[in-house]
Amino acid sequence: MCYSPEADLIAGCVIGAVGVTALRRVDDKRDLLLAGIPAVLATHQLIEAVAWWGLQGRVPPDAGEGAITLYLVIALGVVPALIPYALFRSEPLQHRRRLMMPFVALGIAVAFVLLLGLAMNPYDAAIGGRYIAYEVVTPGGGLTALLYGVAVCTPLLLSSSRRIVGFGLINLPVFVGLSLLLSVGLISLWCIWAAVSSVIIARHVHAKSPSQVAGTQASAPG
Repeated sequence: MCYSPEADLIAGCVIGAVGVTALRRVDDKRDLLLAGIPAVLATHQLIEAVAWWGLQGRVPPDAGEGAITLYLVIALGVVPALIPYALFRSEPLQHRRRLMMPFVALGIAVAFVLLLGLAMNPYDAAIGGRYIAYEVVTPGGGLTALLYGVAVCTPLLLSSSRRIVGFGLINLPVFVGLSLLLSVGLISLWCIWAAVSSVIIARHVHAKSPSQVAGTQASAPG
């Protein structure tokens, strides 16, 4: 989610390029889903650009409405399930994976509840200044939103990678801050954080590759 269709388009292209880089650096199949997150985020931004254009009357109404629906499906049904499961799959330590499992289950449950709400209730979107205001009936209200954040944010802190844990510690206040900015109707800057997150993921995947590890070990003094 970003503050203009142009920003969404630029962010989508930049994040997409980072996503291609991340996927090309995957050597372990367990990292494939994690490396694929930037591609999902890039697609999300590009879809929202079409949603903007639909609300502005710059594309056919069916295209704009379809983009809004697809955007919400990814935001509500894909992201809360994908992120904890991708981190779980990528985690090499068994005891860390066990700690992540409840949050994987929570993410899947939240995604199911939100998709069910999306399917059973009307939804809409409108331009609210420097963001798109999506009007969605959320089963469980604030509790579901809180559980969404817990499912997405907590597995980062349970990783055995210091890079991912560090990202998780920074992500918490950023997640809260961006949510507050959007809730008071000021501006949406999620696309910028999506770009930063994608770069961190790409660097993490690259650092885990056997060729990179071997190169680091070879350059280390004996």
